[in-house]
Parts: sequence; C-alpha cells; structure tokens
Amino acid sequence: MTTYHNLTVAPSTTIFYREAGVSSSPTVLLLHGFPSSSVQYRHLIPLLAEKYHVIAPDLPGYGFTTVPNDYKHTFDNLAITTSSLLIALKIDKFSMYIFDYGAPVGMRLATGGKFQIQGIVSQNGNCYDEGFGQEFWAPIFALWKSENGEAEREWLLTNFLTLEATKYQYTQGVSPLLLDKIAPETHTFDFEHIAQTPGNVEVQLDFFYDYRSNPPLYAGWQKWLRESKVPVLAVWGEGDPCFIPPGAKAFENDARNPEVHLLEGAGHFALETHLGEIAGLVVDFLGRKVDRE
Repeated sequence: MTTYHNLTVAPSTTIFYREAGVSSSPTVLLLHGFPSSSVQYRHLIPLLAEKYHVIAPDLPGYGFTTVPNDYKHTFDNLAITTSSLLIALKIDKFSMYIFDYGAPVGMRLATGGKFQIQGIVSQNGNCYDEGFGQEFWAPIFALWKSENGEAEREWLLTNFLTLEATKYQYTQGVSPLLLDKIAPETHTFDFEHIAQTPGNVEVQLDFFYDYRSNPPLYAGWQKWLRESKVPVLAVWGEGDPCFIPPGAKAFENDARNPEVHLLEGAGHFALETHLGEIAGLVVDFLGRKVDRE
C-alpha cells in the first residue's frame, strides 16, 4: 500500500513524498517531470512495490512540496533539496527512474558523490543534445538566447502555460487508438496547480530559463556513465515531441550495454498508455541488473 508523507528538511522546506514497499528491499527513486508531480507514478508505484522500496517525491514547484518564498527554483537546488530528503531518510544506495525534469535532477545526484546509483531507468529523461525535439524547444531556446527576456517569457506564459498546452504534453504523439486511456484529470490537475498556486507561473518560467544549465553538464554525465558502468534501461515514448528517440539511442554511446526500447504509440507521459509494458520492463531489468548485487 502506498503511504503519503511530509518531511521538513530545512526551514520552511517540507517535501511531500509517496512511499511503498518494504524498507529493507532495494530502493527505487522515482523523479517526476514538468508539469506533473509524483502523482504521475500513482499506478506504477504499487507494481514496483511488490519487490522494491519505492520513494517518489514532489519536486519544489510541484505537487504538495512547500518551500520558502525566497527559494531559487533552479535544477541545482532541486537536486540539493532531493539530496536532503534522501539523507534524512538514510537512503544512500538506490536505482532511479528519471523522466523529463527528473533526469537533470537525478544525474546531479548520480555525479555528486553522495550516493551509490545501482541502476538507471530513463523514460524520456534526456542526457544528450540529440534528445531535444527542436520544434518543441525552439521557444525555450529563444528564452535562453534572450537571457530571460520579458517578451520571450510572456510568449511562453501565453502559449506553454495553458490548459491546452498541458493537455498537448499528454496527448501529442500518442496513437489515436490509445487516447482514450489518458484520464482527463491528469492534465487538468497539473494545469490547475500551476495556475492556482500563487507565484507558480513565474516558477515555471524560471525553470524554463534555468534548463539551460543542463546541456553544459551532459559531457560530465556521459563520462560518468562510461566510468561507472551503471546499468541503463532507456524506455521512451516514440512519439514524444519534447524528448525524441535519438536521445534514447544516444545512451548506446556511453552506457555499458544499455537496453533501449522505443514504445510505439506512446508519447511523453508514456505511463498513461503503456503502464504494463513499462512496469514489466523495469521489474525485469532491475531483477537482472540490480537485485543480484
């Protein structure tokens, strides 16, 4: 059974997280992406918890996690805050499932030297320049080029941070035959949290701008993959417009014998349409690569 917790890790910083499974079992850390929260793993958690200890936090800026008003929403700080949670829970060894924004957070944890990473599942979690869907990212690249220009922020506000744009992230690239598997509350609740939480729209724009801090780190992450030889499973929705299949295949350049699966008919939030297939791949992968350690 999944349980729900709030843990204060710093003054005015309280992390909400979901937990399931036996604490003595190998730990799997699930890191969510934009514009969702740990709720995106609501169906995956019980499937993994049969064999694993599962932790799924809400990153600052999402879900039920709360941070002080002066918290700077950067990917460096997301990693620092997540690290604080793991240290408080006395978790120093784990596998991680990285998706979207969760990928740069997870890779910072992996390369930071504090934790032993046993395995990585990348589900549309990007670590390569090749993984960017150019059309989707063009307005964000323009924001970077403008050095956080007001006109570019306003464009993203009115075009990216809308209910329709949030729905697009769930439905674009999904086979028409599978669209009826996507529950409407997914994108509705994600958008309502962003729109109704005071100041959160600005937080999302800050994250768009700070994402520019990630590509310069890719070479270091790739070196870590080569040297650590941590097993990697890349299971990506083939139709995702945000992070495209070359990003999954690029793991073959650095990881040791990575297992790459492109899911036909799946988009960005592939768990919504391919839950059983992904869960099966993850459990099989961890069973072969991690459990025997």
